[in-house]
Amino acid sequence: MGTSVAKAVAFAEDGTALRTESVPVSLGGSGERVEQDVDEVVRAAVRVIDAVAGGGANGAAGGGAGGGSDGGPPALVAMTGQGDGLWLVDAEGHPVRPALSWMDGRAGDLVAGWMADGTALRLFRHTGNVLFPGSPGALLAWLDRNEPATLDAATTAACCKDVLHLRLTGERCTDLSDASVPFLDPTTRTYSPQVLEALGIEHREGLLPPVSATVPFGRARGDVDGTGLPEGTPVSSGPYDLPACALGAGITEPGDGLLIIGTTLACEVVAERVVRDGDPVGFHLATDRADRNLRALPAMTGTVALDWVLGMTGSRHEHVSGMLDETPRGARGVAALPYLSPSGERVPFVDPRARAEFTGLDLRASRAELVRAMCEAIAFAARHCLEAAGLTGELGVCGGGARSLPWLRVFADVLGRPLKVARGPEPGARGAVLAALAARGADLGLAVDTARWTAPDLVVDPDPEGVAYYEEAYADYLYRVEAARSRWHGGPCAHTG
Repeated sequence: MGTSVAKAVAFAEDGTALRTESVPVSLGGSGERVEQDVDEVVRAAVRVIDAVAGGGANGAAGGGAGGGSDGGPPALVAMTGQGDGLWLVDAEGHPVRPALSWMDGRAGDLVAGWMADGTALRLFRHTGNVLFPGSPGALLAWLDRNEPATLDAATTAACCKDVLHLRLTGERCTDLSDASVPFLDPTTRTYSPQVLEALGIEHREGLLPPVSATVPFGRARGDVDGTGLPEGTPVSSGPYDLPACALGAGITEPGDGLLIIGTTLACEVVAERVVRDGDPVGFHLATDRADRNLRALPAMTGTVALDWVLGMTGSRHEHVSGMLDETPRGARGVAALPYLSPSGERVPFVDPRARAEFTGLDLRASRAELVRAMCEAIAFAARHCLEAAGLTGELGVCGGGARSLPWLRVFADVLGRPLKVARGPEPGARGAVLAALAARGADLGLAVDTARWTAPDLVVDPDPEGVAYYEEAYADYLYRVEAARSRWHGGPCAHTG
């Protein structure tokens, strides 16, 4: 269940995707307020589950449903979805108000205050996670101050996938990944009283759902909300989309990472411990193993920055690969910084004043050079994040940007390592299935070949000449970032380190 679309995939027992289905869902609100209709999201999820479960697919399913090996009902329904935000529901999972999206900004002033008075830094040192306006803690605190009656009417403050799990199974719970930001104590792996108290919402602790030690698991209650799932169908929920994609790509060992080239750049690296010193940026997402966390640095830049350039130059997505092929490395001197988000950047540094720029332009600059410059800048930003996250091993890649082979070659050269393109479609759905089977597969009599399920579709190797070229270009990028950061805050245009 994504932010703008509900998807389901039916998988065979060997990991082959048999059917996929998607239904768009809308975003509402205005200005800094971004909300979703909970019932619309549930209806969309039920529709795609029915669409892939009803045709007799083989095996298990992720992000929706799949079929049993006899062509009957699904052997397992495994769900993942967007993280963060706040979905307030009653005991049956029905909304008491529209859901607040992870993109919602109404708690921005609260977060700014916590950053100014040291609360945000103190909590990072405790949990390894930053505060941001769209996280459940900030939104819960805002509602407690501005809509207390809404919280009084609710039974559960959930995340997206938790609501559907509650509706389908009657089970009220969440997984470790969604509980991580911002409430989880990484040592006890339970909700931290210190976090709740620091945010002023300790009296709302009862709204937080119990945390499963693995992933929430239940049985379908039958024809709930119009779904055709037979009563007793196994249903699991979690992890949420970022860690689910890592599992689906086979990223489980310390030092290995995943790059999701989507609207934003989601950079994740498997870590054995929670890093709470250093600059307060990014998140640590707990997994079912206490010695495995995902160090997640989701940048605000990504394909959204490329989309802007394409729009400004009258180009289309199908032009990108050709433009990259027809322009040399370095775009004939045109260079970019990719910070186009109005809210600035949050990783690998936090700066709401961060802004994009192009340099090296003259009247000879072409549309293709502008596009290549931005594609290279986004790749540099990915390296900046992955290095900060501690990448030392293999790197998987997925997301819409991974459909362009020429762009993947740029990423491989900039990062100086092979890119393992995650098996498609929908590695997040694939990861949700694998998480469920790891937790309950033996009880269900279900087992799969994990290596086969996560074998990459393609490996893109770096070009040694490209690696050498981009090593120097990346150093120049870091220089330009530091000079720009000085300008954003009124300082001299000089390199500081």
